[in-house]
Amino acid sequence: MTATATLTLCQADYANPQHMRALLDLLDGYARDPMGGAEPLSDFAKANLPQALAARPFMFSVLAFDASGLPVGLVNCVEGFSTFACQPLVNVHDVVVLASHRGQRVGEQLLALVAQLARARGACKLTLEVLEGNASAQKLYRRLGFENYQLDPAMGQAQFMQKWL
Repeated sequence: MTATATLTLCQADYANPQHMRALLDLLDGYARDPMGGAEPLSDFAKANLPQALAARPFMFSVLAFDASGLPVGLVNCVEGFSTFACQPLVNVHDVVVLASHRGQRVGEQLLALVAQLARARGACKLTLEVLEGNASAQKLYRRLGFENYQLDPAMGQAQFMQKWL
């Protein structure tokens, strides 16, 4: 656990009810936001996410609590694998900061802890996706050293795509 003047950061313990309540509340708030799709988490996700996360050792989350103990930030991460580097990588899957705490470097501190935990796992890089319209998140990520992914500039930048099954 890391404490700053105003925040306490930690890796979430998926067996800790307080951590899971914080994770679910923050994730639900993010899901309800236009940047998260503007729909609440399903009852299924709320009921099953704690056990599903705990069953996956390649998942980890970090939480931020303010001085009063209010959960104010969350990052969910998924360990993947870079075949080119033959090393793990960590995908930053969800980044959540309460609206009341944005602009206070909560996201920066959360991502610093993510980088520390990723290095401890032997990861060669962090990856993430961000919506084109989320200028403030893009500004943060660029300030922290993230860049658009490309192998050969002549081939352009990678695009994030999905297909529902």
